[in-house]
Amino acid sequence: MKKFFPIAKVSDLTPGSCMSAEADGIGVALFNVDGTIYALDNTCPHAGGPLGEGTLSSEIVECPWHGWRYNVRTGERPENPQFKVACYEVHVKDNVILVALPAK
Repeated sequence: MKKFFPIAKVSDLTPGSCMSAEADGIGVALFNVDGTIYALDNTCPHAGGPLGEGTLSSEIVECPWHGWRYNVRTGERPENPQFKVACYEVHVKDNVILVALPAK
């Protein structure tokens, strides 16, 4: 059974924005695309940049360190789908964003 962790409030993440958060010792990047919340691992596989501190354009986040881009819906890098960031399942309940994180 998946365990969901409360990670932020929806009101902290306006449409078109992203943020870094942490739950259970795991860094998570959160994204609001037209009111739908997505969650990825917060670490860019290129050089470890914090994706939640990047720039969100539509459904693509650009890493703030070196500009690598990822689709927040799939975790795939549009330029090379072999590079992928883990996606986490998201539920929203009572203005709280809950994210299913992998077991340690």
